[in-house]
Amino acid sequence: MFDSSARAQQTRKYNLFWYSVFVVIVIGSLAGLYAATLQVDYVWRWNRIPKYFYYEEQIDIRTEIEGVVSGITLNGETAQIEVSGEDEFTESYTVPAGGIVVNENDTVFMGDVLGRETKWQAGLLLVGLWVTLKVSSIAIVFGVILGLLTGLARISQNPALRMSAITYIELIRGSPLLVQIFIWYFVLGTLINSMLANIGLGQISPLWFGVASLAIFAGAYVAEIVRAGIQSIHPGQVEAARSLGMSKYRAMRHIILPQAFRRILPPLAGQFISMIKDSSLLGVIAIRDLTKATREAVTSSLQPFELWFLCAILYLVLTFAFSMFVQYLERKSVQ
Repeated sequence: MFDSSARAQQTRKYNLFWYSVFVVIVIGSLAGLYAATLQVDYVWRWNRIPKYFYYEEQIDIRTEIEGVVSGITLNGETAQIEVSGEDEFTESYTVPAGGIVVNENDTVFMGDVLGRETKWQAGLLLVGLWVTLKVSSIAIVFGVILGLLTGLARISQNPALRMSAITYIELIRGSPLLVQIFIWYFVLGTLINSMLANIGLGQISPLWFGVASLAIFAGAYVAEIVRAGIQSIHPGQVEAARSLGMSKYRAMRHIILPQAFRRILPPLAGQFISMIKDSSLLGVIAIRDLTKATREAVTSSLQPFELWFLCAILYLVLTFAFSMFVQYLERKSVQ
C-alpha cells in the first residue's frame, strides 16, 4: 500500500515537472516571436481584428429621381420621405428616424443622400470561414460516398469494375490537387458551362467545381482506406456468414462493414482533416475561402502577423472540432 502511494506521488511529481517544461517552452516561443517582431519594428494592432468578423456598415439611402422633398412622415423608429418629381411623379423612401439628412422642401438631385442606416454585416474572415466549412462538409459527404463505392469496386470480382476503380485511384493519386482544381475549373468548367449556355441554362458557380475537385480527390484516398479496412477482416467471417445462408451483400453490410468501419475511422479522420486544409487551394479559382479572405484582409490592412496567425487558429479550430467528432464516433462504435 505504501509502495503504491509513493509510486503515485512520484508519478505526479514527474508529470508536474514535464508539464512545467511544456509551459516554459510555449511561453519561451511566444516571447521569442514577440522579440523578433520588435526587431522588424512591427506594431501589433489586435484591436482592428474584430471588424473582419463582424462590423457595422453605414448604408446611404439615395433618391432615384430629381425633385423636391414633399413630405417626411415619422412612424416610430422609421420615417417615410416623399420625393416629388416632374409630372407629379412621387417616390417614397423608408429611412431610420435618426438617419434623416434632408428637410421638407429641399431640392434633391438623382443620387443625393436622403438618409443613412446601419446594418451589421459579416466580415471577410467570417465569410471565408463559412465558405471553407461549407465546401469541406459537402466534399466530405461526396468523398465518403464515392470512396465507399470505389473501394467496393476495387475488391470486386468483376474485372470491369475493378480495373475502372484502379484506374481512377491511380490517376487521381498520381497528380497534384492544384492541377486537378485547374482542370476542373478551366477545362471541364468551361466545357460544361458552354454546353449549358448553348441550351439556355444558367452557369455553374466556381464553388461547385471546387467541391467536385476536392470530393473526387478525397474519394480516391478513401477508396484505398475502405479497401484496406475490408481486407483486414479475416476471410473466415465471410465464409461463416455465407454458411449461415447470407448473401454477399448481407454479409458485407451486416458483418464486414461494421467491423471495418471501426478500423478505418482514424485514417479517414486524417484524410478529411487534410482535405479541410487542402481547401485553401480553392482561392486560385476565385473562391473566397478562409485563406483567400485572409489574403484580401492582409492586402487592405497591412496586418500580416495578426491575420495569418488568426487564420491558422481558425483552421486549427475546424480540424480539432472534426477530430473530436471522429473520436466520439469511435467511442460510439465500440459501445
